[in-house]
Amino acid sequence: MNNAAILIIDDEVQMRRLLEITLESNSFIVESAETARDGLRIAANHPPDLIILDLGLPDETGHSVLKKLREWYTKPVIILSVQSNEEDIVAALDNGANDYLVKPFRTGELLARIRSALRISIADEQNTVVDAGNLQIDLAARMVRKNNETVKLTATEYKLLSLLAQHEGKVLTHQYLLREVWGPGYINQSQYLRVFIAQLRKKIELDANRPQYLITESGVGYRFISGK
Repeated sequence: MNNAAILIIDDEVQMRRLLEITLESNSFIVESAETARDGLRIAANHPPDLIILDLGLPDETGHSVLKKLREWYTKPVIILSVQSNEEDIVAALDNGANDYLVKPFRTGELLARIRSALRISIADEQNTVVDAGNLQIDLAARMVRKNNETVKLTATEYKLLSLLAQHEGKVLTHQYLLREVWGPGYINQSQYLRVFIAQLRKKIELDANRPQYLITESGVGYRFISGK
């Protein structure tokens, strides 16, 4: 994680300078671009470990840039934008953003989000066991254990939990989860998610009313946190 390369794509000179100073003072290697065209070119020529992307760019939208990046770029993308409406947040996450912060932001929170995204990215993606302390999810064996005891899950419950666990730390939107678990015809059936998330929490959480693994992102979706 030390000396990780970060690309900033933002058209505000002052914002780029602030981010450059903050990141470089925390041992990151920083490149920056003020347009979508330059950002995509730099990303293609020198793929960074993480990209910080603004949605309001002069030559095309950040949403468009994100879609183009996700055609080939697999590492973390964090959206940093003044746009705080739910539609933009959901669209960015659905299009492959790992996280979304609204300007103005707290420097400490941004750095924490960056470290978290990099940890997840650096982790061996071939590792088939998600270890969350009292909870282990063996993706290869399709087995879940809590306090060393097997947890019996339905096929749908397991599919939902494994999807969230494989994207640890990332917010998965309601629409994404519904599409991936139940199919495209169910993207408006949010009650399905509420019911199955509640069932999962009863089975895997120490206290279903105070979840530590399956975290609700109000109005957006859910995030799996290992607590490690």
